[in-house]
Amino acid sequence: MTIIITYRMICASHFRKEIDMDLATLAVFRAVVREEGVTRAAELLGRAPSNVTTRIQQLEAELGTQLFHRHRKRMTLTEEGQTFLDYAERILNLADEAQQRLDPSSPRGTLRIGSMESTIASRLAGPLARFSRDWPEVTLELTSAPSGPLLNALRARRIDCALVAFPSDEDPAQADDLELLPLFREELVLLLPSDHPEVQTASDLRLRSLAAFAPGCTYRKLSEDWLLAEGGPAPKVQEVPSYHAMFGCTAAGACISIMPRSVVALMGPPGAVREMPLMQVVTYLACRAGFDTAAFNAFRECVAEATNLHAERGHAR
Repeated sequence: MTIIITYRMICASHFRKEIDMDLATLAVFRAVVREEGVTRAAELLGRAPSNVTTRIQQLEAELGTQLFHRHRKRMTLTEEGQTFLDYAERILNLADEAQQRLDPSSPRGTLRIGSMESTIASRLAGPLARFSRDWPEVTLELTSAPSGPLLNALRARRIDCALVAFPSDEDPAQADDLELLPLFREELVLLLPSDHPEVQTASDLRLRSLAAFAPGCTYRKLSEDWLLAEGGPAPKVQEVPSYHAMFGCTAAGACISIMPRSVVALMGPPGAVREMPLMQVVTYLACRAGFDTAAFNAFRECVAEATNLHAERGHAR
């Protein structure tokens, strides 16, 4: 399928410029972004490097702006390139969705899944393996991020669906632009250094430093809310890139951390930290309202088979 995208730009001199781009050009641009260079992008696309270089140069000339910084061994996006990438991703994803909707006979195409890191680690291995086995014609693109950025990406059409959790001050029922399927109930536990005395409330903590992900993480927000519930000072947050880093900081006695028990079960060694149950949180499979492709429906069925909410499981709104 070929789609021509016409962009009209009115300059100060009232000169009108028309820029024509097809999906192939946008795909070349995205490949160069992902591979950070022409050579690897050309290999991925099955094109000659000279062809890829020419496409990018023509695109920059038509747009009238530089999209890439050319370094010695790689290419990185300029500020304008980052803005253009956002639109290119949405256009390509929407075109792929349209193709799938017009031919719903069986799952095919690309399915872009976003998920919290904890869900990938503890819940998705089995469903993803089954999906790949049953539907080999579907290309899965899996990205990991906190719930806030995932929901932003979902609404911006950069991804097709997301496994997310909501903080206590957000009611999932109010997300009218999304369809939500509750899938997993996670027990959040407070992790303390092994020599820390038993804790009944946040006021019993000797440490006020919290190892957590960057803002936008639902579990971080819930952790901060719980720590403030006793009226104490706001915790000092030590931002870390992974649950293993959280666990390590806590085991070393530098911080406390809060994470799902299902993730703690993947860590070790036993006894390196002390656990205290805190609260339960539901993980939802979210998609845009009305999103309906064969690939997504097949994935939803696959992941729903792994739910631990058998008694509570409902249907998507």
